[in-house]
Amino acid sequence: MSKIQRAILSVTDKTGLVKFAWALADLGVDLISTGGTAKLLRDSGIAVKDISDLTGFPEMLDGRVKTLHPKVHGGILYRREDAGHRAAIAEHGIQHIDMVVVNLYAFAKTAARPGVHFEEVIENIDIGGPSMIRSAAKNFQDVAVVTSPNDYAAIAEEMKSSGGTLSRATKWKLAQKAFATTAAYDSAIATVLERIHPEGPLTLVAGQGFPATLRLSFQKVADLRYGENPHQKAAMYSDGSATGVANGLQIQGKELSYNNIVDLQAAWDLAQEFEEPVCAIIKHTNPCGTATGATLAEAYKRALECDPVSAFGGVIGVNRVIDGPAAEEMAKLFLEVIAAPGFDDAAKTAFASKKNLRLVEVKNSPQPWVLKNVSGGVLVQDSDTRQLAEADLKVVTQRAPTPQEKRALLFAWKVCKHVKSNAILYARDGQSVGVGAGQMSRVDSCKIGAMKAVLPLKGTVAASDAFFPFPDGVEEIAKAGATAIIQPGGSVRDPEVIAAADRLGLAMIFTGVRHFRH
Repeated sequence: MSKIQRAILSVTDKTGLVKFAWALADLGVDLISTGGTAKLLRDSGIAVKDISDLTGFPEMLDGRVKTLHPKVHGGILYRREDAGHRAAIAEHGIQHIDMVVVNLYAFAKTAARPGVHFEEVIENIDIGGPSMIRSAAKNFQDVAVVTSPNDYAAIAEEMKSSGGTLSRATKWKLAQKAFATTAAYDSAIATVLERIHPEGPLTLVAGQGFPATLRLSFQKVADLRYGENPHQKAAMYSDGSATGVANGLQIQGKELSYNNIVDLQAAWDLAQEFEEPVCAIIKHTNPCGTATGATLAEAYKRALECDPVSAFGGVIGVNRVIDGPAAEEMAKLFLEVIAAPGFDDAAKTAFASKKNLRLVEVKNSPQPWVLKNVSGGVLVQDSDTRQLAEADLKVVTQRAPTPQEKRALLFAWKVCKHVKSNAILYARDGQSVGVGAGQMSRVDSCKIGAMKAVLPLKGTVAASDAFFPFPDGVEEIAKAGATAIIQPGGSVRDPEVIAAADRLGLAMIFTGVRHFRH
């Protein structure tokens, strides 16, 4: 293993770079850099040479041409054990390059920005970076290629302990990651460019249909103990961002299981439906209790009232940083996971004795698509993000809902969307009361939701994720004590359903929006 003596550093993501560069400099590595990276290193007091010092040629064309040069790629690609290669670089005065530290222009982030222009998208296609990465990865026996800031610390430590070298195994692992990086990068470019109109205003059109070729690239972040059941293997993969459940920061508790993560996503999604403080308690992906409150503590206590038996061993999602009072209440119940934007110091102290309780900090990441496996392929659909507008609310009964009923109906509608179909949800203003989930018959969901209710049902409202095919569902809801219903409408028997509601004195709103959840 030869000592690493010269490195090129040229990065877009400068996280941790200064510390890593200092570590390389302390080991006697000669540093060469470009543009903004070189400026950052110099401003930090690190000695660095410009790429033009290596190539004898200036950076040009607004930085488009700087590393695309034989003295760069020759120094990376030549085989150290090949006498002919050694003679060639000596003849042309090419210096060997032993490490390439490169990450790429933020193409995907730029392309995802609303209203971004075509020219800016094109300018963020990195050319020199992928070329250097691929050259170094191809010649991994002699050159270390570093594409992720996450690897800086381990590389610096290995070099320090080995006198400035890296093992073949480490270089191979880095090369594998490098090729995966360029593959994902090219995939992102192809996917975006496929969705740009070739004529007219040169502007990226967000959400313009689905790509002709679906290219997916994810990095494994964890092998899970098992899948839904112990005989199934499982792993979790990340899209490489810092957002979403897959990239959540677990700050306490034992490792997450497959089912924990699925329920955590369900809890997080439901909590993001609300602006006011809310708590969603999930069991087997269904919300067994959801409530809003003036505080998270109040929201949790109200959510728990809906079904305290089912809540045992549940997963919680909230949309506020959890404080001490909320944590003290939650700590009284055995829970599997709590997902929140954060936990304050008082909350961490309150949860500290619950060693197995997983606490996960999540940064919100709305997902534009939902994917589902089918044999031989995948189904892709837009995420169900449809929000109701006032114009969507059509009162179809003789009696309109009271203001209080209307508030309760809109709350119930948001929660019902996250209940497995066929779904019926009984609620009061800001509080779930009974949940009928996943039944083959809608009228059975009406009965089960009422049967599961612990709180009084008199004066509640009900939400249905799809239309009532017969009046019997409305009749069951009225029998339970509910006074108003919100539902999509659209059944051939709507007149009969409306007539039943009128006969029973119920108010009913049609939304024209269905929320099936399979």
